[in-house]
Amino acid sequence: MSGSGARLRRAAYREWGALVADLRIAFVRTGWRAVPLTLVSVLLISVLQLVQHTAWGDDLVNRAGVVSASLLWWKALLRTPLSLFVPALDLPMWGALAQVLVVFGIAEATLGKARTLGIAYAATLAGTTYARWGVSRGPHAFLGLEPIDAFIRDTGPSAAVVALAVCIAWRYRAWWTAGTVIGSMALEVVLWPNLAGWEHLAAIAAAVGWCLVDDALRRRRKRRTDRPAVAL
Repeated sequence: MSGSGARLRRAAYREWGALVADLRIAFVRTGWRAVPLTLVSVLLISVLQLVQHTAWGDDLVNRAGVVSASLLWWKALLRTPLSLFVPALDLPMWGALAQVLVVFGIAEATLGKARTLGIAYAATLAGTTYARWGVSRGPHAFLGLEPIDAFIRDTGPSAAVVALAVCIAWRYRAWWTAGTVIGSMALEVVLWPNLAGWEHLAAIAAAVGWCLVDDALRRRRKRRTDRPAVAL
């Protein structure tokens, strides 16, 4: 039993040790001030959840932050920034808040504010773009969607959360974690095929693309810094 426990601890340390160490440094130094973007996001989701369940606020939220594939493209682009924070009507708000607090918080503390926001919006836009493409392809085409999917409300932080989880795991080479996230999203599509599930896979594709580009840029910067200076 002790041997198995020791192996599990070593495996956990290999998977998450560097991540936990960086989080500890970030929060010991500045506490919750390390994640202002996350706290604002949680507050915004809470406010929009309350507003959209009022008689006067439902139409306001719909016009400002609700996206669907049936919208004109320019309208969808204008609404996309706020749509990230509009929680789904049929899912518990506390689930969305917990996901954002944990995953956004870890991402902000380790990847930085700019990368966190950039990945979140890239993933959200990837999902929205896929929905339009899939509807245009039709249900009988490869990766196509049913026409009714064009009118499904397409909001919430879930695609961003999935993409950020993959990017965090990629950065710290936590491959088992990355595989679990990607595998669970793929299994969701197989068992319960729906627009949200397919958009999660689109978000993962965007996240992997982001990580590949980021790795390439890091290697390029490292080669430049490692290059010996030329004596004149």
